[in-house]
Amino acid sequence: MERQRGDAGRIGAAEAGAWAEVVATARRTAAEGLVVGTSGNVSARVGDTVLVTPTGVPYDRLGPDDITGVDLTGRQVLGTLKPTSELPLHLAVYGATDARAVVHTHAVHATAVSTLVTELPPVHYMTCALGGPVRVAPYAPYGTPELAAHALAALVGRTGCLLRNHGALTYGTTLAQAYDRTAQLEWMCRLWLTAVSVPGHTPSLLTEAELAEATDRLKGYGQRG
Repeated sequence: MERQRGDAGRIGAAEAGAWAEVVATARRTAAEGLVVGTSGNVSARVGDTVLVTPTGVPYDRLGPDDITGVDLTGRQVLGTLKPTSELPLHLAVYGATDARAVVHTHAVHATAVSTLVTELPPVHYMTCALGGPVRVAPYAPYGTPELAAHALAALVGRTGCLLRNHGALTYGTTLAQAYDRTAQLEWMCRLWLTAVSVPGHTPSLLTEAELAEATDRLKGYGQRG
């Protein structure tokens, strides 16, 4: 039976659980200073449905009944709140990658770096956690197909990018992974800005060989069951 817009009683357990994670992650971006007000957006894919934060609604006001979902063409299939204005950006990432979650923020350091360079210099080995040096997508107005196209080009071989004069975007197979990549990217941007601000000194950068070695080492990082 087709799910009805706003009919919370027909929302599956997987979608309800994913929506709770979307809301919790969105609130975390605000609590940790990665967004201001209702800026930024978060989404998660469940099957062919994309659950996404609605436009213009403070995250602390969102609850289970505010679930907002679209299909992969952007047609709304869950909820009555209008999806984020950056929906084209999220759908483009889901269409071109194996992403199951996307986090987009207007974090201060990431946005600052986006105005200065075309690629974040590799100042730390966690560069490898995002697939390599993070590129800056050229500027385009928010919510446009042009912005989505620029972001996809910057994401080739990467799991995150910066958006010029705008912010940052990362994706992952889970919301936890996508958020961690966002936090790591913001930290690396802050690190680089701090290093280049020291008069008379130029930050040392990792070589391609050093990055390759770090990539191999990170593959075995963490607990293995």
